Amino acid sequence: MSDSISPSVPRSKGRPRAFDRDQALLRALAVFWKRGYEPASVTELCSAMGINPPSLYAAFGNKAKLFLEAVAHYETTFWDATWERMGSEPDIVCAIREFFHTSASILTEPLAPCGCMVVLAAVNVSEDAGEVTAALKALRQEGRDYLQQRLDCAVEAGQLKPQTNTRILAAALNTLLEGMSLQAHDAASREDLQGIAATAVAMLAPSLAESR
Repeated sequence: MSDSISPSVPRSKGRPRAFDRDQALLRALAVFWKRGYEPASVTELCSAMGINPPSLYAAFGNKAKLFLEAVAHYETTFWDATWERMGSEPDIVCAIREFFHTSASILTEPLAPCGCMVVLAAVNVSEDAGEVTAALKALRQEGRDYLQQRLDCAVEAGQLKPQTNTRILAAALNTLLEGMSLQAHDAASREDLQGIAATAVAMLAPSLAESR
């Protein structure tokens, strides 16, 4: 069928454009990254997403649910595969080195907001926004848990010393990752972040088994 419109057929008015949910979420993320969760207004979000407030509420429920879905989309799109590769890499040094090297690339990815939303969005969330606060806290804990699980596996495999405090080491590595997020937000270059990322392996050095 031809895309042209016959002069005898009136042009449809008010017909909604196709709604690309993933694209809308990325645009909302950019607003939340720039403004923070609470300062970001529904008006700003709607303008960025190209929809009106009723459409936002119909599609997402409310601002909190939009934010949580946007963060989940960000995690799935940019981070899930990176965490999975860290878990499947058999050598702990390679696993941590590649995870942080890739993280530096993600945190400076032009198609994504600079810096991890799970870290940066938490800066402007009050205790009144209980649903958002709890979800972000859980996501940050999930990152520490993933790191600790990978370190525990390395202890079991004899790659790290048996006495390694994997909980503290995981917390230190996660703190490094969060610091990289803040540096990315302040426009640090990918090269600088990769240099910082290299220190992650140095954190492992005291715990590496002598047989390595």
